[in-house]
Amino acid sequence: MNNLVKKITNQIPGKKKVLIKPGDTVEVDTIIRDGEKQRIQKFRGLIISISGQDETSMFTVRKISYGIGVEKKFPLYSTNISKIKVIKTEPVRRAKLYFMRDRVGKSSMRVRKGRTVMVPEEGEIESDAATQPEVPPVTETTTN
Repeated sequence: MNNLVKKITNQIPGKKKVLIKPGDTVEVDTIIRDGEKQRIQKFRGLIISISGQDETSMFTVRKISYGIGVEKKFPLYSTNISKIKVIKTEPVRRAKLYFMRDRVGKSSMRVRKGRTVMVPEEGEIESDAATQPEVPPVTETTTN
C-alpha cells in the first residue's frame, strides 16, 4: 500500500523539495478561494513542529496576533500553498517546540537569545567581485 501511495505522489507535477525546520520563522502564502475569486493570504510565524513523512508531512506555524497565540497546521505539499518563504532561522535543540506556547511577549517569537541568522532575499547574494568597490585604473605618468 505504501509503495502505491509513493508511486502516485511521485507523479504529481510541481512537487518541490521544501527545506524548513523547527525554529525557522516563515511566511506562508496560502491561496484563499471565494467562489470564482481567489486571493493570497500571508501567515507569518515560527515553525514549532513538523510531523509526518514525505508527502503526508504537516508543519505547525505559531504567531501572536493582538496578544493571543494563533497556530495553524499546513500540509507541506498542499496545492493551496503558493509559497513558503524563510525569513530567519534559529538553532534549536528539540524537534517539537511546544514550550513556546507558555511564553508571553517578545520572548514568544525567540527560541534562544542570540544566534539568529537572517536569511537573505534571493536577489541579494552576489559574487565577491560585485560587492567590492570599484577602483579606478592606475595610469603611469612620467615626470621630466
